[in-house]
Amino acid sequence: MANGAAVAQKYPEKAVRIVVPFTPGGGADILARLVAQKLTDDWGRNVVVENRAGGGSVIGAELVARSTPDGYTLLVNANPHTSNPALVAKLPFDTMRDFAAVTMLGSAPLLLTVHPSLPLRNVRELIAFAKARPNQLAYGSSGNGGPQHLATELFKHMTGVGMLHVPYKGSTPVLVDLIGGQVQLSFAGMLAVLPHIKAGKLRPLAVSSARRSQANPEFPTLAESGVPGFEMMAWWGVFAPAGIPQAIVVKVQGDVARALASADLKERLFRDGVEPVGNTPEEFTAFVQREIEIVAKLVRTAGIKPN
Repeated sequence: MANGAAVAQKYPEKAVRIVVPFTPGGGADILARLVAQKLTDDWGRNVVVENRAGGGSVIGAELVARSTPDGYTLLVNANPHTSNPALVAKLPFDTMRDFAAVTMLGSAPLLLTVHPSLPLRNVRELIAFAKARPNQLAYGSSGNGGPQHLATELFKHMTGVGMLHVPYKGSTPVLVDLIGGQVQLSFAGMLAVLPHIKAGKLRPLAVSSARRSQANPEFPTLAESGVPGFEMMAWWGVFAPAGIPQAIVVKVQGDVARALASADLKERLFRDGVEPVGNTPEEFTAFVQREIEIVAKLVRTAGIKPN
């Protein structure tokens, strides 16, 4: 214990790498870079974000799982971290055993968004439109098991509509093709989609949370738009390789939580529809376990096939 505390007192003694297992520009990447800058200023050491996209976050996550558990390689992952156990037939790691959950960075609703060429103004119109054209509408997602994929599959399951899934290697290419009309709709991250809605390039229909977003209360919820009981949130969190000294976990969690509580970062996240969290490692570990169980049940009931 004393040795672990001594290690934590000196940490970090060199640059720290945060691996983001997605393409640049998405919610995980944006949050990781905002927090990395705060930690760089706080620690006086460079905190560098490295994108390792692919495999629905598996490639980047595996890199971290196999890294030395000394606190110098961290992971910022999102919903795929807890959905991959049910969706990837042969994961190269055990999600609970091979990672230490450090803290949740934040959570946010997704925004069901359509290309403006569709003659739709609300969710009820979308359901009727899709039912009249089974499997003709294409929806984009950031990859199998991501919040965009799971939210749309839940929507399909609860409404009885059929749509085609077009998976991408991250949320940024989804957004590009949604604006271009190559896919017709997506449950998009608030962080990335709001500027394009304001520019008239996309049309919002409803948010995926149980309650309206405090930052953007003009968007109705799916539950009040004809899909009662619908709820699906995007979330982001910090993980480390299993075996990392607990004293370092506690230090990283505390410093990240302080960064999330800073006035400028709180204001930036609120503006983008993200609620900062910064919970304890114990609370985050319990959340991860619950999410794995919830997604496994959704995969079974909705008939989603593992890859």
